[in-house]
Amino acid sequence: MNNYLIESEDSLSLQKERNKMIQENHFEEASINIYDLDEASLDQALEDLDTYSLLSNQKVIIIQNIESIKYDDEKKAVDHLLKYLDSPNPDNLLIIEARKLNNVSKITKELKKKCKYQTVELDPKKYIKTSLEGYEIDNSTAFFLAEYCGNDISKISCECEKLKNYKLKEKKITKKDIEEIIIPKLGEEKEVTFSFTRALATRDKKMALQKYRELLSYNIEPLGIIGLLASQFRIIYQVKLLTKERLTNKEIAEKLNENSDYRIAKTRELIPYYTEEELLKYMQSLAEMDYQMKTEDVDGNHLIEMFILSV
Repeated sequence: MNNYLIESEDSLSLQKERNKMIQENHFEEASINIYDLDEASLDQALEDLDTYSLLSNQKVIIIQNIESIKYDDEKKAVDHLLKYLDSPNPDNLLIIEARKLNNVSKITKELKKKCKYQTVELDPKKYIKTSLEGYEIDNSTAFFLAEYCGNDISKISCECEKLKNYKLKEKKITKKDIEEIIIPKLGEEKEVTFSFTRALATRDKKMALQKYRELLSYNIEPLGIIGLLASQFRIIYQVKLLTKERLTNKEIAEKLNENSDYRIAKTRELIPYYTEEELLKYMQSLAEMDYQMKTEDVDGNHLIEMFILSV
């Protein structure tokens, strides 16, 4: 079956997996046509799937951002796609890509039944080590670089090349080098929240306050930050409990309806820092802060800063 469904929020990960599938299925000489559903219609991709090529027997058809369409809006086209998947043309390699799937939608459920489905995430630290092979970089510096780039693999890839040229003679990369030549990237809210929680876990109050102010730069109100924090502590607590059942990251992700087991893997890194009692206590404290801010005239920033200093 030459039908694949790939999910990843990182464009470089998608590209690498796509190239791997083309090679493994021996479609290197085939024509490649890409349909981004944010710009093209699903009907265009379907027409290509149903049409035989005059130039080559084989075709690679890539449908990007499948999550942007809804079944009720494009019922005819979606049904056409699902019918094709029941009896696909063996001369076509179909790769359907999504950044983030809605696991409860009809389209997602049907695609997962009819395609080979996989999530793809590159581990930033492993990627850094591989990219900087031949250069000396310790684990803490690799982690610092990943955080500095917002764990964005595409940015990390570019910055690794820059660092290699910058330290071509010394072959050793330090945190100072990273700070000197790389412009830090503000991470997505989830990434910054994770870094915030890690700083709290390691009792690094200075870093926690720094990450808190970074979250404020997104124009998120203190009440919203309390919600983000509560969500992060909740998933740490859930993962901690499920880890006792000896479940894999993928199994835990499925139980918690998480699209990627990468977040589960990152969350597991924080488990040793907290007891179950501490996590429950922090969630209770955050709930009380949430109630206090909604019912009283209090300074939300002061409450959160006091929470950081008390952890």
